[in-house]
Amino acid sequence: MSVNPSPDQSHELMVDDEPKLSDVMASVFGVQEHEVRTYQTLLEAPASTVEELADELGRDRSNVNRSLSTLREKGLATRKRRLLDGGGHVYQYTATPLSEARELMHETLEEWTAAVHHRIDEFDASPGE
Repeated sequence: MSVNPSPDQSHELMVDDEPKLSDVMASVFGVQEHEVRTYQTLLEAPASTVEELADELGRDRSNVNRSLSTLREKGLATRKRRLLDGGGHVYQYTATPLSEARELMHETLEEWTAAVHHRIDEFDASPGE
């Protein structure tokens, strides 16, 4: 998973004395506020369905589904299929535990920092490069 922290959001973190989890996650993973709210809701209600989350968050199911896709791409949520008694299935989503999300944030920042250091070292001494 390669993530490039947002320069604008990174600047906001540096000037804020006590950034919130949503600020840090937005900066590190490039997620939106509503995706962080979805993550936080999943922490409180693991194994939730899209419908349950949509009701809890007061959002449209398609928007919640997109948030969940983003969270899964970033490694912040997992999905399991549950078979229904009457046939068919439903997907249930669970947030990556906060301890693991913290570790992901550290790893992502370390990868990004190493890439920036490498790029800095590549700059030529000639002006305008």
